[in-house]
Amino acid sequence: MLIEAPTLAPDGLPFRLLTLRNNAGMVVTLMDWGATLLSARIPLADGSVREALLGCASPEQYTGQAAFLGASVGRYANRIADSRFTLAGETWQLAPSQGVNQLHGGPQGFDKRRWQVVNQNDTSVLFALESADGDQGFPGNLSATAHYQLTDDNRIAIEYRARVDKACPVNLTNHVYFNLDGGRSDVREHKLHIAAECYLPVDEMGIPRAGLKDVANTSFDFRAAKAIARDFLSDDDQRKMKGYDHAFLLSETGSLEHPVACLWSADDKLQLKVYTTAPALQFYSGNYLGGTPSRETEPYADWQGLALESEFLPDSPNHPEWPQPDCTLLPGEEYVSVTHYQFTSL
Repeated sequence: MLIEAPTLAPDGLPFRLLTLRNNAGMVVTLMDWGATLLSARIPLADGSVREALLGCASPEQYTGQAAFLGASVGRYANRIADSRFTLAGETWQLAPSQGVNQLHGGPQGFDKRRWQVVNQNDTSVLFALESADGDQGFPGNLSATAHYQLTDDNRIAIEYRARVDKACPVNLTNHVYFNLDGGRSDVREHKLHIAAECYLPVDEMGIPRAGLKDVANTSFDFRAAKAIARDFLSDDDQRKMKGYDHAFLLSETGSLEHPVACLWSADDKLQLKVYTTAPALQFYSGNYLGGTPSRETEPYADWQGLALESEFLPDSPNHPEWPQPDCTLLPGEEYVSVTHYQFTSL
């Protein structure tokens, strides 16, 4: 009899999968590698169950994809221009991971690490990670935790915390992709609302070269819900990125009382509400998803999933003038960022 050896992660140990369940019948699956969200299965009003997240067929496929599917990213999510920043008169050179720029914490960011499972139960899991001084070029030692909780009102509540022993920019987020239609459909048929008055234009590499811009009279105005396809690729700011891949400065921050974004499936059977304490939300319409491994034989195509990443504005270490809290974490302080993704069957 041939017995298959367990699949091993890059550190030579097995992947560890964890399952959360609530009283409403929702099931969420996570993995310790990258503190990654693998799956969210939501019961619908018609009795069916719908998968709302993009994912791969097996754990090892996550290590070979470049889309950061469901992963916890850091130390600094999004892009840092030219992979460097200056802090207190000292310039820090980071490890580049997208051309000359650093994306999502570097070539060996937090998405490519095994997070330790501190504790778990049926509805929550706490992961922890240690990042040494100089990791990907960042100053100081950092200790981080990622706490996931599944509530009975179908929220995936994510809380990131971090402490440092030397001043360092910190920006943690989860890079989960949604397709509320539960399959391989085009997410541009989803309707989206984002409570934001401003967005941040970027160049072809996703780097902001100018300041914030008012969403009024632009394709970036999602203050009233609209189909993503309606104004898709209708202006130069979008065309530079092959679609939406931009940060929105949220109108209301620091509170979990009101959603900052809402997303509706094309068939109007499932709604997602996003709550966050972060100052900005990066909306990525999956413009370069093509070729990413899926749960099926065929890989994903472009625009089959979208991300709504709660975070600081990209390249914030180089732009202290932007109207948001300082992204630099100091010794003795604690970084805390909380985001809730709530699913409702319609």
